[in-house]
Amino acid sequence: MSIRIITDAAADLSREEISTLGVQVIPLQVIFGSETYLSGETLDRDVFWRRLLAGETPSTSQPSPETFLHAFEDAHSAGDEVVYISISSALSGTMQSAVLARSMVNADIVHIVDSNSVTIGQKLLIIAACRLRDEGRTAAQIVQEIEQLRSRVCVLATVDTLEYLARGGRISRAAASIGTLAQLKPMIMVSPEGRVDVCGKSIGRHRAIDALVRKIASYQIDRDYPVIPVYSHEAENADAFMRRLVKEGIPCAANLLTDLGPAIGTHVGPNAYGLAFIRQA
Repeated sequence: MSIRIITDAAADLSREEISTLGVQVIPLQVIFGSETYLSGETLDRDVFWRRLLAGETPSTSQPSPETFLHAFEDAHSAGDEVVYISISSALSGTMQSAVLARSMVNADIVHIVDSNSVTIGQKLLIIAACRLRDEGRTAAQIVQEIEQLRSRVCVLATVDTLEYLARGGRISRAAASIGTLAQLKPMIMVSPEGRVDVCGKSIGRHRAIDALVRKIASYQIDRDYPVIPVYSHEAENADAFMRRLVKEGIPCAANLLTDLGPAIGTHVGPNAYGLAFIRQA
C-alpha cells in the first residue's frame, strides 16, 4: 500500500516542487466578479497580480467536498492511503470539505492533518511529510510526527498594508486600522492556533526589515529543516530581506523562495515578504 501526500493550493507549491516531492494539490477557487478560476491551474500569477493591482477585488472559496471525494476515491481504488495536510482550519473551510468527503469513503485510508498554518508554513510540513514517507513510515506515523511538528512552525512576514487581510475577514477591521498611516509596515505572524496576528509595525522598508530580522533572530531555528523565504508579486523587498538575513547569520533556502499564488495573494496583497522555519523543541 502506497501513501499519497495531498495538500491544497494554499501551500504555494511550484509545479517543480509538486513533481519533485510527488504530491497532489487540490486547487482553491479565486473569484473575480462572475469569473471563477482555480488557483495554480486556470489562473496565471501574472494575470492575477495585474488584475488585483488594476483595482479589481478578488475573493477566494474553498474546494467542494466532491473535489476531495474524487481524490480520495481514486486513492482508495488504487489501494493507497492518503495523508492530507490542509490550510489552517482557522483561516479556511477547506479542511471541513475534506472531512465531509472522508465520511463518504473508507475513512480508514484517509488521514487529515490541520497544518495550523498557511503558504510556506504549510509547505514546511509537506516537505517533512514527504521525507517521512520516503523513509518508509506508515501513514499513522507520518500524521503523528507532523501533528507534533506543527506547533514548532513559525511564519513571520511584513505586509505593505493590512487592507487585504481585513477585506477577506482574516483580521478584524480594528486590527487593520493600524496600517492606514502612510509608510507604516505591519508585521504579521501565524499564531499556534492558525490565525493571522499583527505583532509589530515599523515606518519605512528599512526599519521594517530590521524589525522582522530581529523578531526572527529571537527564535532558535532548527537547522534540520529548511528555512523558506516568501514574497508577493515583486521580489525586490524579499531580496533585500534575504541579504540582511545572511548578514545576520540566518541563511535561508534561496532555492525555495516562494512567490505567493492567487489563493493567498488575494488576502496578503503585493510587496509582502517573510520567512517560515521550524523552531527548536
